[in-house]
Amino acid sequence: MFWAMLAVALGFCGIVVLGVLATRVFVEARRLGDQVAATARRIDRAAEELEIAATRLARTGDAVR
Repeated sequence: MFWAMLAVALGFCGIVVLGVLATRVFVEARRLGDQVAATARRIDRAAEELEIAATRLARTGDAVR
């Protein structure tokens, strides 16, 4: 009877550990997703600024040949 109770207790502890680790993975994946989204916004903003600068340069005709 002792071994059966020990096996059940160890199984429960294993499931708890897996649950904690799964929660940590979920939180970190969400944090990574937020960072990726922020970086994508920064890249979009930089691309827009580059396009505006290139348009202004083309209008002035000061392009280096």
